[in-house]
Amino acid sequence: MSAMEGQKVVVVGAGPVGALAGLYAAARDCHVEIYELRSDLRDPSTVPLNFTKSINLALSERGINSMRNSGCPGLIDSVLADTIPMHGRMIHGEQSGELFEESQAYDAHGRFIRAADRGGLNKRLLDRLEAMPNVKFFFNHKLTGVDFKKKLAWFERRAYSHDDDQKNSREIEISFDFMIGADGAHSTARYNLMKYTRMFYQQEYIDTLWCEFHMEPKKTAQGDDFKLSPNHLHIWPGGKFMFIAIPSLDKSFTCTLFLPAARFAELDAAPSSVVPFFQVNFPGVVPDLIPAAELQAQYLANPHLPLITIKCAPYHFEGTGVVLGDAAHAMVPFYGQGMNAGLEDVRVLFDILDGHAGVGSATLPRADARAAALAEYSARRARDAFAINDLALRNYKEMRADVVSPVYRLRKRVEEALSVHVPSLGWATQYSRISFGNLPYAEVERLAQKQGKVLKVGFGVVVAMLGGVVGWWGWRLVRRGMLKAAMDRLSELAMRASQRLGEG
Repeated sequence: MSAMEGQKVVVVGAGPVGALAGLYAAARDCHVEIYELRSDLRDPSTVPLNFTKSINLALSERGINSMRNSGCPGLIDSVLADTIPMHGRMIHGEQSGELFEESQAYDAHGRFIRAADRGGLNKRLLDRLEAMPNVKFFFNHKLTGVDFKKKLAWFERRAYSHDDDQKNSREIEISFDFMIGADGAHSTARYNLMKYTRMFYQQEYIDTLWCEFHMEPKKTAQGDDFKLSPNHLHIWPGGKFMFIAIPSLDKSFTCTLFLPAARFAELDAAPSSVVPFFQVNFPGVVPDLIPAAELQAQYLANPHLPLITIKCAPYHFEGTGVVLGDAAHAMVPFYGQGMNAGLEDVRVLFDILDGHAGVGSATLPRADARAAALAEYSARRARDAFAINDLALRNYKEMRADVVSPVYRLRKRVEEALSVHVPSLGWATQYSRISFGNLPYAEVERLAQKQGKVLKVGFGVVVAMLGGVVGWWGWRLVRRGMLKAAMDRLSELAMRASQRLGEG
């Protein structure tokens, strides 16, 4: 018997993380209720919270593994069927007036990440939830308050009239045994949780905004085709900024401009400078991939949105509530781990809950058993969330600048060579451990720092040895040069003496 069997679990947020949490809870015979601020997310007319129409995601092992362990047969196969393998980065640039592309594989062992449509992924999870008899949906319900001690919550139920957009709202009260908050970076569940637990909370907006663009498929006699390689994440590095493109199933690309806020302000003040800015900094984009008029129109029409990073801890209160995903650890998108980390939250949480199931009601009330489990979850997961938050911030520099650095390339080649040719060392790149494994993020960061120190010492020894060799040869050359100069000087003096003697 599950420690949560028969209990009422309320999930706030019907995005991928909330939907997966609902699946995990429903698989454990809980009565699950899903509350979502927006209308049904499967409805194409539902406007996303960030007002963008198409968001492509990088799905990697952590997210895949979490869905694989959801207890829903066939789920992961159906999800992966609608993804596109991306084997590496394609770096774009210009050299001596010629455009070039350089492929950088993600993994020396051939593993890859996948481009996935957020809406399509969300739909598959919600469809699975809807098919379960112990799950109910409540769309257009805004969380307004929670009492985590009395286990009561209040929602504003929004009803829209058919003849216009006018809405009528009324508040409802519900009870719950356990609440899971998966309602995003600006989480109302977290806001209410902070009233009941002494939560450390840190929020930061980085000095970069992002704007989305759409690259249409290439039209051919045989039909639509990709304008770029579909099996890469494409990057135009700009040093302090970048432009990226991720493939979509309809053979278009979802593109994103990441740019400091001050540079956005400059472009906003002079819209006619947008196309020249792209031509100078992202060669080949205009007009080959996106026509100039379309690019400028999209820049003006699409919002320029902030990037937020959030750290907090603990994530729970006693045994009654917990926050997951962006509600607990919103991060910048530069490691492609935001959704993957959120999906992994679900798996780790329920693994821990299952581990405490043996405590059960025979010795402790189930809420007390959950309290111990949630305390363990917060302690373990906060370390990992803080780590991936920091790694995501640092990876922005790698994507916008380091990918063209000789030092970065050298380290990558050395680490990959050691991983392939000396596997007994257990060596791997940080990226491969993050994207192709399930090792805790904090442990990945520790190992990366350890490897970095070893490489630094190794490079130092090599440089010292080369310096010694160069110094030895230099000394010999100097000695030879000095000897030759001395001989030349003596010859010159002898000749002058001879001439003087002849003249005398």
